[in-house]
Amino acid sequence: MEELEIVYAHPSRRLPRRLIRRLVQAVLEGERVRLRYLSLVLADHAVVRELNRTYLGHDYNTDVLSFPLTETPGVVEGEIYVDLDTAAERHAEFGATFTQEACRYVVHGLLHLVGYNDAAPEDRKRMHQLEDRYLQAVGLL
Repeated sequence: MEELEIVYAHPSRRLPRRLIRRLVQAVLEGERVRLRYLSLVLADHAVVRELNRTYLGHDYNTDVLSFPLTETPGVVEGEIYVDLDTAAERHAEFGATFTQEACRYVVHGLLHLVGYNDAAPEDRKRMHQLEDRYLQAVGLL
């Protein structure tokens, strides 16, 4: 990997760096893309909601936001903001652990940077299948 920056912006919740690195590597290899730069910010409701409001005009909490910094095919360069509070609040309803849910958000954000979209139901289904694939690849499912 060229440059992966993991930023802990949550006052108390964490994900293991080693797990995040393995997860990102699994997605990059599986999607056959190269990482130029990725800033992965593990944040709380306040940070993610403010970004959602400022850049997307949505004044509500969300699980993950991705901001691409390039449109070069085969290259990942961008920022992902994961709301660890959302993962903590919602993991049980999906039968997942906090770590599984938060890592799903990491994969989801990265898939957006690779070029996947989830606007249509069939696209959401495909992304969910890919999320499962990469979570399984690192032993989380």
